[in-house]
Amino acid sequence: MRIVFAGSPAIAVPSLRMLSDMELEGNGIILAGLLTNPDSRKGRRGCEEPTDVSAAAPELNAIRKERGLPPIPQLKPQKLDAQARREVAALTPDLLVSFACGHFFGPLFLALFPKGGINVHPSLLPKYRGACPVPAAILAGEKETGICIQRLAPELDTGDILARDLIELSGHECASSLCETISGRAATLLHELLLDFDAKSSAARPQEGNAIYCREIKKNEGLIDWNKSAVEIDAQIRAYTPWPLSYTRLANETLIILEAKPLDLTQTSSKTEAAPGTVLGSDKDHGILIQTGNGILAVTRLQWQAKKALDWKAFLIGARDFIGVKL
Repeated sequence: MRIVFAGSPAIAVPSLRMLSDMELEGNGIILAGLLTNPDSRKGRRGCEEPTDVSAAAPELNAIRKERGLPPIPQLKPQKLDAQARREVAALTPDLLVSFACGHFFGPLFLALFPKGGINVHPSLLPKYRGACPVPAAILAGEKETGICIQRLAPELDTGDILARDLIELSGHECASSLCETISGRAATLLHELLLDFDAKSSAARPQEGNAIYCREIKKNEGLIDWNKSAVEIDAQIRAYTPWPLSYTRLANETLIILEAKPLDLTQTSSKTEAAPGTVLGSDKDHGILIQTGNGILAVTRLQWQAKKALDWKAFLIGARDFIGVKL
């Protein structure tokens, strides 16, 4: 079965590696091509850099060369137009496997694949259809999330489910750590599916339950509203790590809160009627204490914008007047 893999960010890299390994194992899987987003300008210098998936290809190609396999053809179209369809058709693919690719696959494009297309989605569909399911699950305080492999359908994330993996959440995950967990488990789930694809494909089942949609996160959403509860703000900080990060302001400066946790009321004897956003003080066991709309948030790692990230003790050494300010 000839597979074209479509993906761009780091979460998809283990699945790409797995597909290349499956071809090396000689079990009928052929990685016929890689479809990813075009190189984009990143960093302060604005240098063009490939996607994480594209950047992983040279290492895989070196291994493939040693095993006598050809390099993986890469396609980086701006859009899936007639030219892109001709290039994909030249790969004579059987199946499209997508994981956070960033392209919409229309009927003309999907018609190039006799076995259709499947998509790896990092949530328990129909919960959190859309662009940002990982932070959405953290923001909502979910006790579990997971991975679904679904058929590609005309409407976003509505396809029948071919495989599913449940992941329990501890309430301490940030988006980056959860994506790392998902990336490895998704590759394993995809491997199991492809080993018996025809049988499992025929057993696909419709999604069940009420659909919840999540939208793309914007950079300005990282601003902390101190009127929210400590639990909500903690969830935001974790959900928005590593992007867009959560921040507050003091005078004209931006202060990024990197790590924090809600303080259990049994962990402090302090009672205050201070306004939300007030820096109450510090606790040697918990960090910098900030009043919220409901409860106290203990901040343990933070940084001024464009400066070094510090643990709370080092931060207070350089900000001696910080206690008592209102953020």
